[in-house]
Amino acid sequence: MYVQIDLDGPAGTLRVSGHGLPTVELVRAPGTAPDAHTPIGTRKPALLALSVDGEAAVIRPARGRLLRRSYRVDVRVEGVRYRLAPCGYVDSRFTRDRRRIGTLTSSGDGRVIDEWDGDPTPHDLALGTALAAAFGTGASPWWETLADVVGELTP
Repeated sequence: MYVQIDLDGPAGTLRVSGHGLPTVELVRAPGTAPDAHTPIGTRKPALLALSVDGEAAVIRPARGRLLRRSYRVDVRVEGVRYRLAPCGYVDSRFTRDRRRIGTLTSSGDGRVIDEWDGDPTPHDLALGTALAAAFGTGASPWWETLADVVGELTP
């Protein structure tokens, strides 16, 4: 199935669409400056609005700090819980109601590589692609991140 990804990080807009897919839109609050580390420009939930086929959805990205799990993004759509969470350096696991349904890879350039466990629903496909494109995927383990910080502080 063809998925169209339109990401404009500086403007803070993302739209994912395609034949047979619900349209997913994620928008950063107008007038807010983007951060340099997140493709959509922020991880602050109060600055983000998510809609799936025109219906508002709840999005809660974690802060993105030391631990891999701090890069997770939680979404609730029509009573269904989705989560995108790093599972390696470049990959993130995508779950629906705590069951893994796929693995996604995106470096934040508006392209997503997906590997699905079985056949994803149109909602799964559109939402997983949108989250991976908006927030990127993967993260270093905590000990490696900590070593990098210590290395930067040591003369």
